[in-house]
Amino acid sequence: MTVSVVLFTSDLRLHDHPPLRAALLSADTVVPLFVRDDGIAAAGFDAPNRRAFLADCLADLDTGLRDRGGRLVVRSGDVVDQVGKVAAETGARDVHIAAGVSGYAQRREVRLRDALESEGRLLHVHDAVITALAPGSVTPADSDHFAVFTPYFRRWSQELLRDPLGAPRAVRVPDGIRSDPVPSRAEVSGTSAALAGGGETEGRRRLAAWKRSNLAHYEDRHDDLAADATSRLSPHLHFGTLSPAEVVHRARKDGGPGAEAFVRQICWRDFHHQVLAARPAASRADYRTRHDRWRSGRQAEKETAAWKEGRTGYPMVDAAMRQLRHEGWMHNRGRLLVASFLTKTLYVDWRVGARHFLDLLVDGDVANNQLNWQWAAGTGTDTRPNRVLNPVVQGKRFDPDGTYVRRWVPELEGIPGKAVHEPWKRSDPERACSGYPEPLIDLADGLARFRRARGRD
Repeated sequence: MTVSVVLFTSDLRLHDHPPLRAALLSADTVVPLFVRDDGIAAAGFDAPNRRAFLADCLADLDTGLRDRGGRLVVRSGDVVDQVGKVAAETGARDVHIAAGVSGYAQRREVRLRDALESEGRLLHVHDAVITALAPGSVTPADSDHFAVFTPYFRRWSQELLRDPLGAPRAVRVPDGIRSDPVPSRAEVSGTSAALAGGGETEGRRRLAAWKRSNLAHYEDRHDDLAADATSRLSPHLHFGTLSPAEVVHRARKDGGPGAEAFVRQICWRDFHHQVLAARPAASRADYRTRHDRWRSGRQAEKETAAWKEGRTGYPMVDAAMRQLRHEGWMHNRGRLLVASFLTKTLYVDWRVGARHFLDLLVDGDVANNQLNWQWAAGTGTDTRPNRVLNPVVQGKRFDPDGTYVRRWVPELEGIPGKAVHEPWKRSDPERACSGYPEPLIDLADGLARFRRARGRD
């Protein structure tokens, strides 16, 4: 009786899963395996919010497999060692895995291939599982990746995405294979108070509900902070409980401007993945250096702490940072704004902000998080690297009634309308009594400092 192993990583689903389909077609029995990888924890990516969401995903995956006659096998330790042990215990000749893009994922793939081949086994790597279109499948004439989004989007839009696969009807797992207990969210402490639930069942339910209620209006409402009308599917895309290819197909089936705008956001995700696949060092080093001499020292640390706490004195920045801490998630417009504020108004290294986001974001993804931070800092793929987002202007534009700010900054509940976005001074007794802080810095002073630092006087 033949055996194959499917190593689940960031693809924790049964629908549209090419590695699982290939394993089922090539062997009599299959071991669905997830390894709680020591390397992830050692690298500092095992944050409580993602660990809790992951537990939901694994529990749901195990339930789905059991409904089909199988089960999830969980192991802990070094991923290469554990895959090798499972293959040896079951006599598996083939191991299937979805291709990753980070430097860590690429090194893991090389180590797996070498270890398995030394034992006479084969590693099969499947593209376009974690992304809608495989990184590197479209490239410009003079490079191995696109460095600007718009030409990438044009090419990406012309490609035919593969048709999504259905979930298998049955999964037969070899008898006697040992498994650690499937993790539980209850085991995780230190999570955000309003952290969303994970798992493929929840992801598919959320996608269906959002398509019915908000997809058609996405183009007009995706930047409306108070409306909270975005899909909130980013955690499910990060953990792979939803297939990006299937999400694009389902959105395009509905059609219309809302669907087109939403698909463009999925393309942004693919864009960042193809950049990181080609330039893994961009997770920690400037993609395009501006020779910044970022501020450090006691004052910069004090200002960064206030930024993390949502106490900068700029209501839009503070509202977004408080949402992050409470939910483990932040609206995309808020992400751009707070990143611009830290890197350009306070002139603090983008890596400091990216690390804080990875400590809290349930969708904390190396490709999207690091490269979006670089975009905001002007060290990445932004074609206007010295743009600075004004939090007062942004607040009045994207939260005109102040509803979003008052939701997250209750100290300002009594300030009406757009006035809530104005920073206060000691001459404003109403705000002084509220306990809300004065601004860390005058925006004009921050802008002038940034322009000097970038040689833009």
